[in-house]
Amino acid sequence: MALEAPTPDEESRPRPLDPALPAPARRGSDYAVLSREVQAAGLLRRRPVSYAVRISLNLALLAAGWTAFALIGPSWWQLPVAAYLAVVFTQTAFIGHDAGHQQISRHRRVNDLVGRLHGNLLTGIGYEWWVSKHNRHHAHPNHVDRDPDIGGNAIAFTREQSQARRGVGVLLARSQAWLFFPMLLLEGLHLHYASVRPLFDRTGAARLGARLRDGALLLAHFGAYLAAVLLVLTPLQAVCFVAVHQGLFGLYMGCAFAPNHKGMPIIAKGDKVDFLRRQVLTSRNIRGGRFTDVLLGGLNYQVEHHLFPSMPRSALPRVQPLVRAFCARHGIAYHETGLLDSYAQVLRHLHTVGGPLRPELEY
Repeated sequence: MALEAPTPDEESRPRPLDPALPAPARRGSDYAVLSREVQAAGLLRRRPVSYAVRISLNLALLAAGWTAFALIGPSWWQLPVAAYLAVVFTQTAFIGHDAGHQQISRHRRVNDLVGRLHGNLLTGIGYEWWVSKHNRHHAHPNHVDRDPDIGGNAIAFTREQSQARRGVGVLLARSQAWLFFPMLLLEGLHLHYASVRPLFDRTGAARLGARLRDGALLLAHFGAYLAAVLLVLTPLQAVCFVAVHQGLFGLYMGCAFAPNHKGMPIIAKGDKVDFLRRQVLTSRNIRGGRFTDVLLGGLNYQVEHHLFPSMPRSALPRVQPLVRAFCARHGIAYHETGLLDSYAQVLRHLHTVGGPLRPELEY
């Protein structure tokens, strides 16, 4: 019997393994069978031409935004430009995400070059830091103490986390469902801060040369960004431009990543789940057509992406029917919903998690 999606009362607790699940050896073979089917269909082949077109188009849109910024000059009409650039920055980050998963080329150096340019230089997000963090998430999605995406201090994802909060953390956790989207407005600044911080960590694994390279690209990004804003706009306009741009950038990034795992089953400490079920049962797909594919950068196929992280984005819609059918044959719950409903599920989960901190209202 497959692990089911959580009920409102259960969704905030780490969930133990169902003893009725197949033996680990058999589960591993399930993924091997699925992987052979996917390889036979040619869906793991890189598509460099497709990515070349995507990257060229995105760079043109980015250049158009900064050209409009330069032509408009000191004007409040720059605020729509800030909103436009927030969208293009997020699309640029999606390309960096694909490069980090080695989706673009068969050669790691090419992927890493594309990733550093789209991450460090063009969006101010540290590529090395992000790849390290994101790989840990992919290895152990929604696993307590192993997934960095559910181990932060801003949002509590389990009741144990909410009850461990102190001070301001208590106020945040008890109202986090209401504060979730407003807090995403700060996500862009958080990503920049988290990208810069490892550069000064001499105890980390990164070599000095790697830190200098990444630091130089980040410095070039922030230097050019701030110089453009401060030289073209008045001080008040500059502050408003940065607030709108970075706020909407963080909101868009958060809204693209939030539906993927939040509110899905959480794996408790000590639980052992095979790769196939670990990836499928903790992931949520978003229904939609090509617009949704572009809007979410292919992350709407989260189940397929987690099963085959190096698969090119354009192949994800084609592999989805194969994966869905495979899960149905093996009795594995495959979760898919609409975009708005996914946000509702996330907010319900966050509200339930913060429940113990609202005893006067619910307990």
